Amino acid sequence: MSNNTCACKVPLKSKLLITGGSGFVGSALLDELVRSDKYYVVNALRKLTGMKTGNVEEFYLSTLSDMTNWLDALQNVDVVIHSAARVHVMNELESDPLQAFRAVNVDATMNLAKQAVEAKVRRFIFISSIKVNGEETSEGKPFTSWQRPEPLDDYGRSKLEAEQKLLALAQVSQMEVVIIRPVLVYGPGVKANFEKMIACVDKMIPLPLLSIANARSLVFIENLVDLICVCINHKNAANQVFLVSDGVDYSTVTIFQKLAKALHKHSMLFPFPVYIMKIAGLITGKKQVVQRLCGSLQVDISRTKELLDWTPPVNTDEAFIKTVEHYKKYLSKL
Repeated sequence: MSNNTCACKVPLKSKLLITGGSGFVGSALLDELVRSDKYYVVNALRKLTGMKTGNVEEFYLSTLSDMTNWLDALQNVDVVIHSAARVHVMNELESDPLQAFRAVNVDATMNLAKQAVEAKVRRFIFISSIKVNGEETSEGKPFTSWQRPEPLDDYGRSKLEAEQKLLALAQVSQMEVVIIRPVLVYGPGVKANFEKMIACVDKMIPLPLLSIANARSLVFIENLVDLICVCINHKNAANQVFLVSDGVDYSTVTIFQKLAKALHKHSMLFPFPVYIMKIAGLITGKKQVVQRLCGSLQVDISRTKELLDWTPPVNTDEAFIKTVEHYKKYLSKL
């Protein structure tokens, strides 16, 4: 039985299939594709939204696995943008986490990719993760797209395995593959740790972070979406791996200060020995949280900029303001 919700004529515009269209990145990408009106989009979803526009068709996805039938969704598709994934979680409940990540991030991805080859899809864009490179960088040694990957958790390992299999598939087929590894993505509607940071600043909660001296790369959602859109057609993107960030790196202290400025508040940070914070993280089981606050994670996007003639279109001051304004607007509705 067909999963497709409607039968449409072959569009005159280039046709895209996106997965993960209800997620943070996928929904922002879908919004941009709708605004641009350059493409006809098939949006694969586990739960249909009933969205009705002239250039978007929803495709019901009962499950994302190595058994999913993509035949109807891939008809006449030129480019697949695959952002759906089993994401990194802080409190893992699976008895075999690596297998759980592989089932979605590797097996389901390759099932879609192989069917895309059969459907003669021109390009497959895979949204991976900087966790493929690792968890932390040392001073002056940012991650690069050409260095040997060293993922340290099961999520990162599964993303690397998917990347390797996709690039191998590109070598034996006509389909081009593009790998994009974002750093921490933020922007209007961001959840998890970044939203918690905004909330702490907004509530003027004193935090012992002023002694931290690190550097972290971030990417604003609009900058990431812009890069994805460039990769749809750019000839130099074929079979390449791209790291993406805003192009500037900030310490944890500076991030809190920028959020405070955007909120018109004071950042209530005070000095505290970093080594004691790290010991406390070990004792309380919050090692990863402390590592993200105290450690550095920088990426070198020079190759991305040079190959694609690309520069992040939104500067960080504007990005922080947009993120905070959405947060304040959301709070007013609670």
